[in-house]
Amino acid sequence: MKQPRVVALGAINGVLAVVAGAFAAHAVRGQLGEHAATLFETGARYHMYHAIAIALAGIVGARWSARFFQLGIVLFSGSLYAFAIADVHALVFVTPFGGAAFIAGWICLAICSFRASSA
Repeated sequence: MKQPRVVALGAINGVLAVVAGAFAAHAVRGQLGEHAATLFETGARYHMYHAIAIALAGIVGARWSARFFQLGIVLFSGSLYAFAIADVHALVFVTPFGGAAFIAGWICLAICSFRASSA
């Protein structure tokens, strides 16, 4: 069952990922240096990958996948954004939880797809 609001959430995250990528390219690199820019760009890249994944989850009706992907964006990308800007080293302990949420989202998407194909 398609979920247009989930697709819209994916699109909004896509916009935010593009803005984050532009910010990394134009502001972070010049102001905070290469390492911060690399961290920020990694966050933006994974943000975009999972924005697309949220939209896909909305198309196939995998609501839990979308929830895990959104949580991953907040924890993984968000912690990298904040670490790059604020240089708070404690945030590196949050990042793996975001990665785990991404993995859970992909597992949920696979399970949902298998269930749909056997129905």
